[in-house]
Amino acid sequence: MEKTRILITGAVLLVLQGCSKPVTETDQTAAEKTDAAALMFDDFNYTDAGDLFSNGWTARTETGHPGIAGASWSAEGVSVHSAPQGAEFGIARLSSVTDGEADGTRHTQICHGRKYLFGTYAARVFFRNEPTYGPDGDEVIQTFYAISPLAEPMDPDYSEVDFEYLPNGGWGENEQSAMWTTSWETFQLEPWTKVNEFSRVEGDYSGWRTLVMNVSADAVRYFVDGNLIGEHSADVAPEVPMSMNFNLWFMPEGADGSVGPVDSSEPRQYQQDIDWVLHVADQQLTTDEVADKVATLRASEQYAVDQVPDKGLPAYCGL
Repeated sequence: MEKTRILITGAVLLVLQGCSKPVTETDQTAAEKTDAAALMFDDFNYTDAGDLFSNGWTARTETGHPGIAGASWSAEGVSVHSAPQGAEFGIARLSSVTDGEADGTRHTQICHGRKYLFGTYAARVFFRNEPTYGPDGDEVIQTFYAISPLAEPMDPDYSEVDFEYLPNGGWGENEQSAMWTTSWETFQLEPWTKVNEFSRVEGDYSGWRTLVMNVSADAVRYFVDGNLIGEHSADVAPEVPMSMNFNLWFMPEGADGSVGPVDSSEPRQYQQDIDWVLHVADQQLTTDEVADKVATLRASEQYAVDQVPDKGLPAYCGL
């Protein structure tokens, strides 16, 4: 989604300036950590996509924002695979295709329960800089995020926290690869109005990356491989339960100054892999603590655990 430019925190500026000692989580004050906290963990250790959809995941099929207008969103792009190099067990894979036009574009998204709010969100994701086939250069977006429905334009209770990797640039910036993190207070589509805070860190984030979001009422902090790359204020912290999501889509021309698809009618495909995803409610875990939690779950052969209480809210897999 389009971004509102703000000043980036001093900690993030150190990363942007290429400091020799990246900012880490060691100085972060964490909430008390106990094994009793409700958690959701999925190792994507499935035989086929049907097993994934039977275990709480939904594929988006609703057309609409974001992405190329009129393009489809389909479960056709969702698959599971035995562990490729770098993954211990199975993975989920998102595969999205485009030829630059709506009829030739299929975006892909998977969503899990609208019941997540404060705590730690984490995922190990494989990002790619190039398409698996076809010409390179599309402004493609690969993500991990949590979101609530927008009940009305400028809904004050709207909530969204995002990781977005743009390997070919976008959002009106240059063509350099960059990781964007964005925390949303609210927005409306027509006329386009937005209230958010974001951070952008240029760099090559292809390959396996561990993404961690520490979300509380006071702040939202974003880490990649243990390094702090974004920190946003209580003004944009989530207020209502959200679904947990991954999606892969193509930026249209003109979106906040974006170039959009390359000038080619040749089909091309981008892919994003997910090794595992974890949510621990009401705890602010470091990346090392997340890794320990995942290792403990795997050692006890708990490959799919969901202890997070249902909030009685309708399933949501849109936007």
